[in-house]
Amino acid sequence: MNPFTRRQFFTNGSHLLGGAALSSLFAQSLQAAMSHKAGGPHFAPKAKRVIYLHMVGGPSQIDLFDYKPEMMKWYDKDLPDSVRQGQRLTTMTSGQARFPIAPSKFDFSAAGQCGMMMNTELLPNLAKKADDICWMRSLHTEAINHEPAITAMQTGNQITGRPCLGSWASYGLGSMNENLPTFVVLVATPTNREQEQAISSRLWSSGYLPGQHAGVSFRSKGDPILYINNPPGVPDSVRKRTIEGLNALNELEFQQLGDPETQTRISQYEMAFRMQASVPELTDLSKEPEHIFELYGPDAKKPGSFANSVLMARRLAERGVRFIQLYHNNWDHHGNVGGRMPSQCKDVDQPCFALLEDLKQRGMLDETLIIWGGEFGRTIYSQGGLTKENYGRDHHPRCFSMWMAGGGAKGGTIYGETDDFSYNIVKDPLHISDFHATVLHLLGFHADRFSFKTQGLDGKLIGVNPAKPIRALMT
Repeated sequence: MNPFTRRQFFTNGSHLLGGAALSSLFAQSLQAAMSHKAGGPHFAPKAKRVIYLHMVGGPSQIDLFDYKPEMMKWYDKDLPDSVRQGQRLTTMTSGQARFPIAPSKFDFSAAGQCGMMMNTELLPNLAKKADDICWMRSLHTEAINHEPAITAMQTGNQITGRPCLGSWASYGLGSMNENLPTFVVLVATPTNREQEQAISSRLWSSGYLPGQHAGVSFRSKGDPILYINNPPGVPDSVRKRTIEGLNALNELEFQQLGDPETQTRISQYEMAFRMQASVPELTDLSKEPEHIFELYGPDAKKPGSFANSVLMARRLAERGVRFIQLYHNNWDHHGNVGGRMPSQCKDVDQPCFALLEDLKQRGMLDETLIIWGGEFGRTIYSQGGLTKENYGRDHHPRCFSMWMAGGGAKGGTIYGETDDFSYNIVKDPLHISDFHATVLHLLGFHADRFSFKTQGLDGKLIGVNPAKPIRALMT
């Protein structure tokens, strides 16, 4: 035992106590710096809001947007070692005796004036918007498995605990509607549920940013948000007095301890009370005209469907929500591509077309950035068995396709090129950090300067990567 006297404590701890006293004096200014938004954009943003449609599982670029007609000649031949170049494989196919080439079974044709070669068999409606869309065919990432890949795509790092893109947008630009969250998350249920991936709430965490910038998840069944309604027998007046009392106690705690998260709690309680009035109006689709439901497709009235969720995303954007994150599952096609891809595309084709058309008609598309894509791509070789009608594809991080529209994205652009096997990038590589820098640029931020102090470091969405926005993707 090492005795420590009262005199030694005050002698050795004098600086510590002085620091504690000083920190209490600056608690309010610290809270002001941490609990609200950043100082605003660095320059005029082209996008005021974002609707991010994440296809969970990794859509096959070969079967959707990366046309490879030469592969028909390679059917069932092994992927050449000269193409693979010893690159890492997942444990799901690394032990295969062969790597047989599986050309896409779907029909491709040129869409729009830009001539984008895409799967018009399964995406005929989206093809009509080819000239409004910025097509990116050369994205790449280091992550080869779902959890780290989705985390990297959403937060810029494979390790969990970082703020996601929606939280950065909330922190940087702040709210446009005091009665709704700045950042909302929707999870759509796919028609086919053959091989869904787990979706963790860590993906919409605020990480080291103040908690008020975390995403608020809306449910498709029951109350849109848990406990949004008063318990039976509790009127609004009682709920209001309860929240006022809680906030008074929280304010006392903040004055004593100076923890910015206490102020976050206060603002969240107040937001929850205001949402009791705003959310029912938001989620009531009965006033939408019939032609809007027809535009979004037959599933638009089905709660939880992709069509219904995309329509809800438009309503959220219309009411000033800054960032809407929508997840659509079951794109992890290790098998049965021929059977599952038509169902997946049917879910998203008409609603995506409708969202672009609807926003354009309302004069909102120019200020709303739409993002569509997954966490990585799929291999040209088949996982497991191979027939001309059916095949599977493993994870492939070295190249994949995404698209953007509106909000300053350059419509009709076709960016990047892969080799004949859609295996390696041969022109204009686009790392996910450069993609993030491009999105931040459209929101009015220099990615290398947009940061938040954490553990003595400048935390950034792009991390320490030398990322830069890609000018060719922007108007």
